[in-house]
Amino acid sequence: MKTRLILREDMPTLGHVGDVIEVTVGYARNFLIPSGKAYPFSEDGMLRIEKSRVESEVQRAALAEEHSALAKRLDGVQLTFEERAGEEGKLFGAVNAKRIAENLAEQGFELNENQVRLAEPIRTVGEYEVPIHVHGELSAAIKVWVVAESTEEEA
Repeated sequence: MKTRLILREDMPTLGHVGDVIEVTVGYARNFLIPSGKAYPFSEDGMLRIEKSRVESEVQRAALAEEHSALAKRLDGVQLTFEERAGEEGKLFGAVNAKRIAENLAEQGFELNENQVRLAEPIRTVGEYEVPIHVHGELSAAIKVWVVAESTEEEA
């Protein structure tokens, strides 16, 4: 059995503020309504939530603009990691998502390591294109250069 509710806040799995949703009675009664995330559906509830809906849309638009600006800034970024490597170009360590996120943070980009979509750690010298998940469907790609550390013998 399902019941209709009006969302009071954005929830990625259910919808946005003011959306009318249908959920199971238990989920509504035990979680959404007591935690203040939704109102029971009524015409009065629709009128009551209208102001919040407008504010939420403005906030989402500003956030989307901010995310697209971040994606544009990220598109031209290049990072270089100088690592110890063997003769075949295999690294003694690895360049992972955490190190890339830390390097980006040093350059002023506030990203979590889980936003760096690196399939597996980089273990060989070379040039790599690493996708960065900005928000939702929005992503950017950065270039990561991994070069072998020069030793005193080579110099």
